Amino acid sequence: MRRRPALLACSAATAALLAGLFAAPAHAAPAVVLDHGHVDAVDVEYEDGALELHVHDESVEPSVEYDPAQVVLKALPGARTTVPADASYRFLGPAGAPVSILPETQNPDLLWPGFSTEELTTGVFAGDSVKVTLKSVRGPGAASVFTTDPFGAANVLLDSGDGLPDALTLPAGLHEHVNWGFTQPGVYKLTFQATATLTTGAKVSSAPAVLTFCVD
Repeated sequence: MRRRPALLACSAATAALLAGLFAAPAHAAPAVVLDHGHVDAVDVEYEDGALELHVHDESVEPSVEYDPAQVVLKALPGARTTVPADASYRFLGPAGAPVSILPETQNPDLLWPGFSTEELTTGVFAGDSVKVTLKSVRGPGAASVFTTDPFGAANVLLDSGDGLPDALTLPAGLHEHVNWGFTQPGVYKLTFQATATLTTGAKVSSAPAVLTFCVD
């Protein structure tokens, strides 16, 4: 199943963390675990004069938008691999070390999370772009976002292993998938924020949004 109304533990070691992750009033929306299919994990929108960050689940029809606080993005055991020998991957650890990667190329057995500014129109923001900043990462290891070039080398976009904040400038109308790397199993909380300057010169920003990844 792609969506579950109850949380699934990543492992016995993280079950307690997940059990308390969404402590909320009884009337609150149930948490959702996404572990397969196409999901825009960082979906930037601009409504009523404010930037907003959502999780856009496109693995179902019709697609569904979630408040990031509702969602656990799960990296199943199939995401486990080892760090490639290529020196461009040293940010993940030494060659051969265990690592979990949600890949930029879709694997039907894994979650396929990406970035989207598809809902942003041109002519609204200076440079027709917004900045998305990874402000902090809490978890048992480092988290990173990177792409792979045609020759197999890594291009690091965001990496908590060498210090934060890190930022990406994204053009309006973008839809891009990337690799998400995690150096240790467990629960990670990644805090993102979107900022931009309007063509009027006014600055706008979203509220910080915390994405929770559960890495088996």
